Amino acid sequence: MELWFSERHTQNVKFSIRVERQLYSGQSEFQRIDVFDSREFGRFLTLDGYLMLTEKDEFIYHEMMTHVPMAVHPDPRKILVIGGGDGGVIRELTRYEKIERIDMVEIDPLVVEVSKKYLPQTACRLDDPRVHIYYEDGLRFIRSVHGEYDLIIVDCSDPGGPGEGLFTKEFYGSCYKALKDDGIMVNQHESPFYEEDAMTMQRVHKRIVESFPISRVYQVHVPTFPAGHWLFGFASKKYHPVRDLDAVKWNMLGLSTRYYTTQLHAGAFALPYYVEEMLKHVE
Repeated sequence: MELWFSERHTQNVKFSIRVERQLYSGQSEFQRIDVFDSREFGRFLTLDGYLMLTEKDEFIYHEMMTHVPMAVHPDPRKILVIGGGDGGVIRELTRYEKIERIDMVEIDPLVVEVSKKYLPQTACRLDDPRVHIYYEDGLRFIRSVHGEYDLIIVDCSDPGGPGEGLFTKEFYGSCYKALKDDGIMVNQHESPFYEEDAMTMQRVHKRIVESFPISRVYQVHVPTFPAGHWLFGFASKKYHPVRDLDAVKWNMLGLSTRYYTTQLHAGAFALPYYVEEMLKHVE
């Protein structure tokens, strides 16, 4: 008998992966957590039945979420990651020696525990001494922070689950206050392709535009995400994501990546016309 994992992308579209075996299934206070093994994508993590990452393509998402702002900010020392319990963003951040402190706020301790045990490729740097993990609600945490961080990375699950509060105007306004005068915020911005996802993307973009003087969107191709076409938001108090990219300085670091390059960085902000039209409609 074949076992398949299927995720509904719309009422009429499903994405399926054939499963070799189920490695873990559990229910936390917040959500159901499952880890499967597959021949095509390796191990993969789902939360409440929604695919969060696979071993085969997680590097695309995590590299683009991390290295884009890191290549723009001239001296990022203190970083806040909201969500990201799988450890992928932390793994990429810890490659930078100049970072002094990384605070991670994850609402669900079981996600971290499960990722460490079953997804060691992704969660391999959560024990770095610069990493400090706080198990609490991201919105509650950020409310009391003022002018502390050079960079905030919002790596949360889709709205509707425990991450619902991380898509509100209050949250993005709190992120603005929590950043230093030249701070940058990056967030996962949903997909523009399917109608329901696109509406969420537009709402998110509108709320960020209302909070930050500089707000741009960039794109990435993640095969296992809905439509394979995913967006990130880049919001800043001072720096433009392309004009202030210091490609020479970043390349001098000698970091080895599989997806991100400084040439791709600039090109990722050149969006398809239909996406530009959606973003204009909400600005």
